[in-house]
Amino acid sequence: MSQQGLFKPPPLGRRPGPDFDPLCRVVLVEPMIPENTGNVARTCVGVESELHLVGPLGFEITESRVRRAGLDYWPNLVWQPHSTFASWQASVPPGARIFFVETHARESLYDVEFRRGDWLVFGNETSGLSQEFIEANRSRALRIPMPGPVRSLNLSNAVAISVFELLRQVQAAAISAP
Repeated sequence: MSQQGLFKPPPLGRRPGPDFDPLCRVVLVEPMIPENTGNVARTCVGVESELHLVGPLGFEITESRVRRAGLDYWPNLVWQPHSTFASWQASVPPGARIFFVETHARESLYDVEFRRGDWLVFGNETSGLSQEFIEANRSRALRIPMPGPVRSLNLSNAVAISVFELLRQVQAAAISAP
């Protein structure tokens, strides 16, 4: 698949900027299925969060494809494309809190105290983030507990669970703050 034009400024939506205080920042690393990315984008709009897409992507995002897919919320999406994982890492401000969500992580998503502005990073639908990468980042690697006999959840479901847990915690902290 051609990547030409893929990482120009987003055809629709907005770029992250100082006038936007996102609940969190969701990062999809090399997503392959456009419908999953569309669902994640809708979640990000719904909770006022940024979406960062790290390439290469398994599809192209063009204005005509977004329009054809009926993604009427896309103009409200604050998102940023990154051509590589290294370019995304270089864009993250110093001191940012980054969590990697992966099925083979040890710590539960529910054992972390999230804060507004945290980064949640997810691997792609088929291979996720590598075991070696998760081991190297063990203190920031999280899993979604699943007692049933499934290997993993759908990417957009995993993002929604994670983002809404972060939202729950941030709202609870705001309510209990003096």
